[in-house]
Amino acid sequence: MNKIQELMDKRKQAWEGAKDFVEAKKDKDGLMSDEDAKTYADMEKKVSSFTKEIERMQSMEAMEREMAKPMSEPLTSQPMQTENNAKPKKTGRASNEYKEGVLQALRSNFRQVSNVLQEGVDTAGGYLVPEEYDKRLIDGLTEENIMRTLGTTITTSGEHKINIAGAKPAASWIEEGGTLVFEDASFDQIILDAHKLHVAIKVTDELLYDNAFNLESYILTQFSKALANAEENAFLNGDGVGKPLGIFAENGGGQVAITTNTQSSITADEIINLVHSLKRPYRKNAKFIMNDQTIALIRKLKDNNGAYLWQSSLQAGEPDRLFGYPVYTSAYVPTVAAGKPVIAFGDFSYYNIGDRGVRSFDQLRELFAGNGMVGFLAKERVDGKLVLPEAVQILKMKASAAAS
Repeated sequence: MNKIQELMDKRKQAWEGAKDFVEAKKDKDGLMSDEDAKTYADMEKKVSSFTKEIERMQSMEAMEREMAKPMSEPLTSQPMQTENNAKPKKTGRASNEYKEGVLQALRSNFRQVSNVLQEGVDTAGGYLVPEEYDKRLIDGLTEENIMRTLGTTITTSGEHKINIAGAKPAASWIEEGGTLVFEDASFDQIILDAHKLHVAIKVTDELLYDNAFNLESYILTQFSKALANAEENAFLNGDGVGKPLGIFAENGGGQVAITTNTQSSITADEIINLVHSLKRPYRKNAKFIMNDQTIALIRKLKDNNGAYLWQSSLQAGEPDRLFGYPVYTSAYVPTVAAGKPVIAFGDFSYYNIGDRGVRSFDQLRELFAGNGMVGFLAKERVDGKLVLPEAVQILKMKASAAAS
């Protein structure tokens, strides 16, 4: 067994030991003590050290192979050889192109496979290589994470406590020589924790080695999009249980300021009331967030002169406006239905996003090696909360026909 394989086996054993340790040390609430958490951190660090050493040794091996290549091409042709008496050109597996293709595939661990190695061309029997893939990859478009743009992002290393001013002192008039009145100022705290979010897939060795459309780069890009979409859904709708607490959360989200008179329509007056339910200081940086279906309803609203209230953007990249305020859309905002919150209006910089460390991307080769597959894993730890509920006002649809 070579040194790299030996290190891989040790790393796998260390990782399995770490997972077993966590399961054994959890209490009835699924938590570990500070001492056990420190021990696990050391075990996780050891696994990372194995990974770094494996990557270093693989890099050294690649450098050794590169250094072993000849520095110049040997002279193989005969001087003064005429075209008529030259030897016939070699074809198939005997050709120089084929030999170079094999060497290139071997040196790159079959990540670079030349077309000269196509299967089934040579009459002697064909070649064991993947079929050629189309270099294009047709991909559907995905939504962007608007909450990362509108909210305030904080990088944390542990539980992050945010101090919130509660009751504020008020001035009062007193008569000459009267008794001073002292009031208590109260302060609250909001804690940003860390909830784990991950995405994982498996792909075949053949698809990865062919790499016709830079598959690894595509996977990382799609992982980022998947994490961003899951984040935005939680930042808007999360209930705070194992995930962030969203803007539209019934408890801890924005304040429900307006309830519509019907279950299926929104009037201009109701939107105006929503705007002015937000305190004036917050309106300086206020924005709307809603679903495209809701926008389709609102864009049909007109004033008394028959002019549409909607103000389309005149510049690429700029959001449309409603009553002068920017409008952002998200597929994760609830659509118009009885009892649903459908529009948020406010200063979303008061929504704090806490990133615990950075996103990590791992390639899991050993885990699925027996099945001829490679696993890819992306994970992050993040939390989000609206630190001042009064900074965001919510418009909610009427719950039922009987509701007043």
